[in-house]
Amino acid sequence: MDLIAEIRRRHLVSGESITSIARSLKLSRPTVRKHLRTTSSPSYQRRHQPAPKLTEAFQQMLTAWLTAEQTLPKSQRRTAQRLFEGLQVEGYLGSYDCVRRFVKRWKAHNTRPSVTQAFVPLRFAPGEVCQFDWSQEQVDIDGTSQKVKVAHFRLAYSRQMFVVAYPRETQEMLFDAHNRAFAFFGGVPQRMIYDNLKSVVQTILTGKARQFNPRFMALANHYLFEPVACTPASGWEKGQVENQLGNIREWLFTPRPRFASLADLNDWLALRCRELAQRQHPTEDRPIAEVFAQEHNTLRAIAAPFEGYLEEMLRVSGTCLVRVDYNRYSVPAEFAGKAVSVRLTADRLRIVHDRQIIAEHPRQFGRNQLVCNPWHYLPVLEKKPGALRHGAPFIEWDLPAPIRHVKEHLLKQPKGDRAFVELLQLAREAGLEPLQVACELSLETGLVTGAIVMNELRRLLAPPQPSAIHLPESLRLRSEPLADCARYDVLRGGTHGLH
Repeated sequence: MDLIAEIRRRHLVSGESITSIARSLKLSRPTVRKHLRTTSSPSYQRRHQPAPKLTEAFQQMLTAWLTAEQTLPKSQRRTAQRLFEGLQVEGYLGSYDCVRRFVKRWKAHNTRPSVTQAFVPLRFAPGEVCQFDWSQEQVDIDGTSQKVKVAHFRLAYSRQMFVVAYPRETQEMLFDAHNRAFAFFGGVPQRMIYDNLKSVVQTILTGKARQFNPRFMALANHYLFEPVACTPASGWEKGQVENQLGNIREWLFTPRPRFASLADLNDWLALRCRELAQRQHPTEDRPIAEVFAQEHNTLRAIAAPFEGYLEEMLRVSGTCLVRVDYNRYSVPAEFAGKAVSVRLTADRLRIVHDRQIIAEHPRQFGRNQLVCNPWHYLPVLEKKPGALRHGAPFIEWDLPAPIRHVKEHLLKQPKGDRAFVELLQLAREAGLEPLQVACELSLETGLVTGAIVMNELRRLLAPPQPSAIHLPESLRLRSEPLADCARYDVLRGGTHGLH
């Protein structure tokens, strides 16, 4: 209507020509003439497209499908596109738009109008409540697109948020997320509100009563917070963090973030949480960061982080390996065939025997991966030095270049594999650095044998000789003996005399 008023004013009041108005407004001259004759708002009528291909038989089929699926959960109902594909299987040759319009009309007449629920506005005291939830996001890690599980924390009073990403949504990840969140907040709130996660709730009882997971209760007892589980299908009981899930997906994961590693992603997420705290608080006339600074003083101080791990008993195989989550990890050879305890954390795997950690590896989340420490197999090489050539732990061993060159020289010599094993045995305690220096010295001479490298390595590992020996005065000789070579002549003469 504003455009019509402008055309009429420019032509009838200012006397501007129809051609000039059409050129400046990028309209056709017939359109300008039509608007000059208009004094009321234009009205439009929706034109309904016929559906010649959607015959009565297909309409009855669609109606039967929609009626049957109306009782199913929304996630299990077919969309108009899936219904269209189903009709195509039955011989339908019409367009998708016909099906979409029919589905829309049917739902408008057969779906009950949604009832808007009423809620009571909530208010929380500083340091009283923190809400928790998981979400699933898509990221690019080292050039590979993958799904990650994101743990969300939100302090209900200050609205301060914290998010951290993990490969999985397991209990050890939950423990690590709490350690990170409480370290980020600088303290622990009085209560934590959760969904009925399996890693949190073991049994749902009547009303609000819950039987919590014993391992999770160890976390709650360590940090001395009260766990609260929501009523099933009642997300509004922790509405702040539920709302945060969508906001975080829009602010931080759209477009898809790209990072070299998961650690880099989590560092960036923590930084963005601090930056987002500069936004205005929804109920107070100051930034979230200032309100959080006030709430921080009411949080309970952290004495020590919780040692959150899952533990299971496994038996070490004959190849000195334990199998965890479809991956294999090496154990020192002396524990082959023995039962060990495997402790899983979010990023590490520790193997324990008699309460002593005997091996530790970075945790892998793929499948069929072999994680070996070559030093674990050194006792086996003492008896089977030939395994040095084709043993998987030694083929993939990333040795320094001088040691690798010496190994190649020795393996071409008779019993060279045993000679290299002896070098490794000597370097086991001192490390690879002295062995690398010994190999460099041997390569400089141009003569590379096991004896020469061993001699250089022993010289490097030998303790330094003292420059001078300082003896106490009581041990000093008052008269030092003099060298007398004539004594040897006397002995020689005496010996001849006996003959």
